[in-house]
Amino acid sequence: MSSDPLNTSSIQMFLQQTKSADLSNSKEVKLPITQAKNLAYTLGIVMARLEGDLERYVKENSGGGSDIEVRLDGGTDWK
Repeated sequence: MSSDPLNTSSIQMFLQQTKSADLSNSKEVKLPITQAKNLAYTLGIVMARLEGDLERYVKENSGGGSDIEVRLDGGTDWK
């Protein structure tokens, strides 16, 4: 995935709009279709980037050959 900076202004605008609506006890938040499309596009890009980062992390950190040893002592050393 790309490491270019993301333009998250549409997410920030939505969060601010939601916060303002909450503080004024509004029952709804309305978005113009262009703002909703920008928000959906930005969220899609963010989610795709996160999924790619997660895949890369799992690939780099799996199959490391680390052995885990578990010993069961019957619980005699519990205090």
